Amino acid sequence: MTHDQETPAPDFNHESDRADSTPQSPSRPERRGSAFLNFFSSLLGSKNPLAKAADPHKHTVWLFDNTAYQAIPEGENTPSTSWQAEVVACIFEKEGRKDVGKWVAAIADHIGLDGEVGSDKETRERIKKRVQPFLDSVSPSQTLTIESGVQGAAQSHPIGPSDRNGIISQTIDLDASGVRDGTVVLPHVKDFKLPVAKAETKFAAPEGWMVISDIDDTIKRTMTMETTGILRTTFAEEPVPIGGMPEFYRHVQDELNPAWFYLSASPYNLYPFLHAFLHDHYVLGTLILRDYSWMDIGGLIRSFTEKTQEYKVDRIEKIHRWFPLRRVLCIGDSTQKDPEAYAEIYRKYPSWIHAIIIRKVTDVSDMEEKNKPERFEEAFRDIPSDVWTVFEDPKELYDFVDGLGMEDQDL
Repeated sequence: MTHDQETPAPDFNHESDRADSTPQSPSRPERRGSAFLNFFSSLLGSKNPLAKAADPHKHTVWLFDNTAYQAIPEGENTPSTSWQAEVVACIFEKEGRKDVGKWVAAIADHIGLDGEVGSDKETRERIKKRVQPFLDSVSPSQTLTIESGVQGAAQSHPIGPSDRNGIISQTIDLDASGVRDGTVVLPHVKDFKLPVAKAETKFAAPEGWMVISDIDDTIKRTMTMETTGILRTTFAEEPVPIGGMPEFYRHVQDELNPAWFYLSASPYNLYPFLHAFLHDHYVLGTLILRDYSWMDIGGLIRSFTEKTQEYKVDRIEKIHRWFPLRRVLCIGDSTQKDPEAYAEIYRKYPSWIHAIIIRKVTDVSDMEEKNKPERFEEAFRDIPSDVWTVFEDPKELYDFVDGLGMEDQDL
């Protein structure tokens, strides 16, 4: 399915709504040749001779927040004095699909608009805004230049080209030493308009605490067990934090002063939506999402459930390579595979994972089996009982985190 084809309204429960991670084609048939050339050249990798600079008049660019780290060379225990950071940028064609109204109508019909989430007009405008990134054509084989200033010195870093999903993910050397832990700089994409082309880079020292947190149904109400719930909370409603969790996360910040990583199985199309949610309710950190773009909303639904354990373990492995000396607190929930994913990582790196917290989700239907004590006991089999805990009310967790803070006094 390509974006220049007439597509039927989505059937969110039908198997034919299969997710496709192939790049999206432009909406106008006369641009097919150019789109094919961009896609083909994107397969050539970083040595791509056909790559070209993204054009601010033709492209939209998102630049993700990230965390700078001091790499530890393989086989050594001493971190490098220089800093690196993985830069992630997404590039879309400005000329997107014109049939957004059809998708808005399909979502509105599926969730049964009844005034509970605002006026019909207000809600449809909200759906339109949030669904558009799923319909915009991604732009492979484009390059960008990142400009920043570290310790008063201007820096310029060419990155790219973008892959077949319109994503650039590239580690850069920040050419700096002696930067203090917690320092923040604001890189931006040269020639592109702010704010989406600007990000925040936070420098995190090799040692200290780190939080790796899930988002959906851990800190944000998503209802991942229900198709209608996912659609309502993702497209139609203003996002709602889980009761008591913003206050608890501020307590974690005060007690541990950690580096923050938010790890979600959502596709990167939701980055602006989730970033704004974190900005409004939680401590900002690096937001890690699945690195492909769905061509249908049915694919979004499956992204919350398909191979989430494998995906999260893979991404946490990357974080471990960046910060192998940090002490890690993992926070997740019982809807999907967070307990199993965190337990798998603990068994690989028991001296790295210091604590695991799982929210037992009781405000979503059909959770009886997933919330059985036997499920958690099996997931955390052979893991010390003082390492993990399951909770319903965040107030239960304050003493647990205070105990972690005591570790700093013992060092």
